[in-house]
Amino acid sequence: RRSSRRRRRRRRPRRTITDRSTLYEQILAENEKLKAQLRDTDLELADLKLQLEKATQRQERYADRSQLEMEKRERRALERKISEMEEELKMLPDLKADNQRLKDENGALIRVISKLSK
Repeated sequence: RRSSRRRRRRRRPRRTITDRSTLYEQILAENEKLKAQLRDTDLELADLKLQLEKATQRQERYADRSQLEMEKRERRALERKISEMEEELKMLPDLKADNQRLKDENGALIRVISKLSK
């Protein structure tokens, strides 16, 4: 009986370690996902700014009124898109804070796991 009790006691920390390890891996995956989203947003914003600059340059080169009107509409659309992207970038501090919080939680989980595995 004693040996079976000991086995039960040993199994619980392993299950807890597994649960915490799974949670840790999920948090790491979420961190990577947020980082990837941020990189994608930055790349898209840079691309939109480049497109806006090209549209502006084209507008300066062409004198045709209908062409200018079309490019003005395109420029306004791009400016709206840039505004939207800049709003998303304003969320960067929140994302960074979430990321730091998750890193802190990860550190705490690692400490707990290491204590449980001793």
